[in-house]
Amino acid sequence: MHRSKPAQFIFALFAFLMAFSVHAQKLPNVMILATGGTIAGTGATSTTTVGYTAATVGVQQLINAVPELRKVANVSGEQVFQIASESMTNEHWLTLGKRVNTLLAQPNVDGIVITHGTDTLEETAYFLNLVVKSRKPVVLVGAMRPSTALSADGPINLYNAVLIAGSQDAVGKGVLVALGDQIHSARDVTKANTSTPDAFKTAELGMMGYVQGPKAHFYRVSTRKHTTETEFDISSLNALPQVDIVYGYANMNAVALNAFIAAGAKGIIHAGTGDGSLAAKVKPDLIAARKSGTIIVRSSRVGQGILARNGEANDDELDFVVADTLNPQKARILLMLAMTKTSNTKELQRMFYTY
Repeated sequence: MHRSKPAQFIFALFAFLMAFSVHAQKLPNVMILATGGTIAGTGATSTTTVGYTAATVGVQQLINAVPELRKVANVSGEQVFQIASESMTNEHWLTLGKRVNTLLAQPNVDGIVITHGTDTLEETAYFLNLVVKSRKPVVLVGAMRPSTALSADGPINLYNAVLIAGSQDAVGKGVLVALGDQIHSARDVTKANTSTPDAFKTAELGMMGYVQGPKAHFYRVSTRKHTTETEFDISSLNALPQVDIVYGYANMNAVALNAFIAAGAKGIIHAGTGDGSLAAKVKPDLIAARKSGTIIVRSSRVGQGILARNGEANDDELDFVVADTLNPQKARILLMLAMTKTSNTKELQRMFYTY
């Protein structure tokens, strides 16, 4: 049948729109939640890679700067916070965790990307790893260089994070961290350099995989329980117990420990030297604190390795808990959540060996 040129044009346009619609429907729906940080930072010049201002660029501007996102997902954005991540608080975490759970419960959300400053990214990631109640992918992403730098790493990191969040291969693997073409477990990753682009490492246990081309490649998974497998529920929580970290060093004294307890700390993470050693000047005060009801968790400032129970201290006798392989900042997060459930040290120790 012969069609006029206008009819041919309309038919072709209709066919194109139908094909585009089908393509769009096949793409995963990924929500980007922005919290600020270096990835949203700006510097005075294109060579400013330190001394920049964090959290100045909004979520839509971040999305617009990476048009390639539209090829791998149907993306939308929401500005949850706009802060430098060293200012992240327990209240921010609770707000973010509840928002993530609300969004993931929606059938039209397949995955979530959270843009975040790198200073506390590992902490937010581990918190979410314990409280998210979905198997859908949640990926935290940041940058070591501001958006205005010649060497800005934010755009490719964001692209990779969206790719991972929309991948079926990422389902059920817990909260993930994506920087530098690498995929890390929220539980095990840490920031290991102050300023270089390859700052995030999972030193001993190893990263989970890579992003190469248009695909996330996974090579290992975390064996510790996370997300839907945890016993933590923040839906009705408006605050977390105060837990502080006491850092071990030569010639250490108990001033900081006692100040934290006087200020209301319900738990103390003791980031001891070596295998969580207790300095002679501090041990009596730690024992007294425990007897008065404060939970004491022995951790290590070393950052790698298992903290041996009944190794550098008789934890059974002192009624202390050990942090297993968690670094002090992550041990603090687990203890806060654990103390919303119990103050029984045997139960707390079980949780540290579980998560």
